[in-house]
Amino acid sequence: MQAFFARPHYTRRYFFRIAGGVTASFLAARPGPAQVTTAASVITQNKAKNVIFILLAGAPSHTDTFDLKEVPGVTPPELEPTTISGIRWPAGILPKLGQQIPEIAIVRSMRAWALVHSLAQTWTQIGRNPTAALGSVAPNIGSIVAIEKEKERTPSQVFPTFLALNSDGAAGRGYLPAIYEPVKVIPSTGGIANTTHPDGLARFDDRWRLLRELDGPLRGNSPLGHQPEDYESFYEAARGLMYHPAVDSAFKFTAEDSARYGGTAFGNACLVARQVLAANQGTRFIQITLCGWDMHENIYTRLPALSKTLDDGLATLLKELKSSGLLQETLVVAVGEFGRTVGRLSVIHGRDHYLQQSCIFAGAGIKGGRAIGATDETGGASVEYGWARERDIRVEDVEATIYSALGINWTTVRHDDPFGRGFEYVPFSSQDLYGPVNELWS
Repeated sequence: MQAFFARPHYTRRYFFRIAGGVTASFLAARPGPAQVTTAASVITQNKAKNVIFILLAGAPSHTDTFDLKEVPGVTPPELEPTTISGIRWPAGILPKLGQQIPEIAIVRSMRAWALVHSLAQTWTQIGRNPTAALGSVAPNIGSIVAIEKEKERTPSQVFPTFLALNSDGAAGRGYLPAIYEPVKVIPSTGGIANTTHPDGLARFDDRWRLLRELDGPLRGNSPLGHQPEDYESFYEAARGLMYHPAVDSAFKFTAEDSARYGGTAFGNACLVARQVLAANQGTRFIQITLCGWDMHENIYTRLPALSKTLDDGLATLLKELKSSGLLQETLVVAVGEFGRTVGRLSVIHGRDHYLQQSCIFAGAGIKGGRAIGATDETGGASVEYGWARERDIRVEDVEATIYSALGINWTTVRHDDPFGRGFEYVPFSSQDLYGPVNELWS
């Protein structure tokens, strides 16, 4: 232990280890003033303080879930089709969400652009074609939210603005500074690792003071430019997360808490999302991923278990957000990357990739208990669009809806992209090709 203390450079390594537990990108230096932007004059909804974005990776079958279409001789009785608030619903596999329908608005006139999982999943997260000119450097929607909401953070708020739970594959910050990268956490009863020192707070404080004494001269006129300042921000952010009671209370939970949300990894993520927002420590965008919806074969053997995972976690999240008052200021969005083939099953009893899909919204003043848009009798195409633009709703429109809900001007163009092309928050903003689904609130 003496040898450990005698090597102050190990203290630096320890801080990097902390960053491994809470994601180094969050602990990097925060950038200076915002880059020059331009935007059209628009009216935003500005009803939400937070967003929980749930990616149903693998693409759920819309006609077996959110746009139920009963096929004689195909739809199993276990789905228990029933009508709730005029909405046809699979009460047998999503019973708890059925109870939350008064809070939910279902967009049924939504259509994807692509049928390749990796491409479409990225498209859903960045709100544009990943193969387009700026697709390779486009930030996650959550990163845009983070950079826009940075100015609203207070010095006492120590949580990352953009948090990704069970989302190791989440799209990143693109070309934006590293501070806007999603902080990726796999929730567990133990909370976040490396936020305490193995030898206790007193020894940690000793090493913290020693580190500052050793690095003190670098904080003056250093030939290294801003690098020492960057490290200072890095260390200070890490120090803020250590021994902070809000970290434990938000990221730890009991087995009983977990059971209430279904006792699954997805349920745990929903539980932590609620606790993080209740802590009010600066997190504004939370992404949660639930994989497994790619059911090319034996769909009705696999669908009930995964639907129960979604049902237990999401329904409890909505219920507890509402009871705490947080739902009124939190927009909840759940969507896959595309839908699945309609009508009869394939020869291997599954459903393949299909462009038509559904998306659900709740919270932030959304008027629930209804569907926006409608599809034909098979669920194969929209026959009613249900919104002012009178066309299929695209992921770019969902992106604009999220920004508008948060009071962010979706037509903003940043003039700091590496190619000098001008990065539009929502593509083709100057041509008004996409926009928010305001009918969710009307």
